[in-house]
Amino acid sequence: MDADATPTMSPRRLVLGLGALTSFGPLALDLYLPALPELADDLDASEAAGQATLSACMVGLALGQLVAGPLSDRVGRRRPLLAGVALFAATSLLCALAPGIWTLVLVRLAQGLAGGAGIVIARAIVRDLHAGDEAARMFSLLMIVSGAAPVLAPVLGSQLLHVTGWRGIFAVLGAFGVALVGAAVAIPETLPAARRHAGGLASTLGGLRRVARDPVGVALAAVLAFGLAGMFTYISLGAFVLQEGYGLSPQAYGIVFAVNGIGILALGPVNAALVVRLGARALLGIGVAAGLVGAALLLAAILAAAPLLVVLAPLFLVVASVGLVAPNATALLLDRHGRDAGAASALLGLGQFSIGAALPLVGSLLGGPADAMAWTILVALVAATLAFLAAGRRSRMLPT
Repeated sequence: MDADATPTMSPRRLVLGLGALTSFGPLALDLYLPALPELADDLDASEAAGQATLSACMVGLALGQLVAGPLSDRVGRRRPLLAGVALFAATSLLCALAPGIWTLVLVRLAQGLAGGAGIVIARAIVRDLHAGDEAARMFSLLMIVSGAAPVLAPVLGSQLLHVTGWRGIFAVLGAFGVALVGAAVAIPETLPAARRHAGGLASTLGGLRRVARDPVGVALAAVLAFGLAGMFTYISLGAFVLQEGYGLSPQAYGIVFAVNGIGILALGPVNAALVVRLGARALLGIGVAAGLVGAALLLAAILAAAPLLVVLAPLFLVVASVGLVAPNATALLLDRHGRDAGAASALLGLGQFSIGAALPLVGSLLGGPADAMAWTILVALVAATLAFLAAGRRSRMLPT
């Protein structure tokens, strides 16, 4: 397709295609979660080493976005998108062949590096086509598609364990990557040559510098990163807490995980409907507040050794809050940096996945899985709240 082409896909097909590409992260992280204890046993690895396979993928997703986002501002969206999707499919299949835990960790890092391209460029494409509250509405619609991934992935993974092991699950993930290659091919170029950054590496890095020097933008990226870190902590430690601590089977855990994910899925259309009336900033504040309340109640339930249902209720609130935090924080930041949409999207991804990787890993060293999960989630949501307040103060002092 010509580099200056404009989108020819229907809005519905574009939403479906971009939504599928933004599901990279949830699928790569969630599909094998029910098999995580089995994986650690099979490879004779510790719980911490098993969690490292999650953290490595998140680090890769962060670094991959850092490269692909600014690069797409310079060369266009299609070429880095297609390369990343194809490499994601290949590394997913290699995960199924890993002979040991540290080989798997390294391949998961490469898988994340490749998968980051789909996530970061999908967001940049939305900003190429939309701005302001309309962009927030579009991101909400994408979450209806991509939000199905965390709902369905653990259920699918737990059912696959009836017929295969963790290696088979990675093979299925590779097959999904192959299907996404087709979806990426169908998406047209949205950044004409006239709007691309001229120059070489210095120009590419310049976009990152401009976004990183914006204190409001950095604060918004921190809101997203810490808001999602609570969910990533649950993803990292939840299998051990619910299966080993509360005695759930892998299948029951998959159902619980899906129910929590339904909150994100349900809030997509709600946010899309309300953002035009209330604005992205107000809805972002509601999402952060809901997550903080859920985190505090979760810690109280864990410390009181409450029954499972009492623990699951605030956990649902923590996870569901992502349905308001993610689209609105993303839209607000990208609206400030439309000229550097790829770089701004990369900053979001860097914070989201690097903090999402580090915080649960550090938290897992602080005590038993349940206490560590609850405390880490609370710390994450307190940080998200402080970042949101800082963004509000800065935005009153600086032009947008």
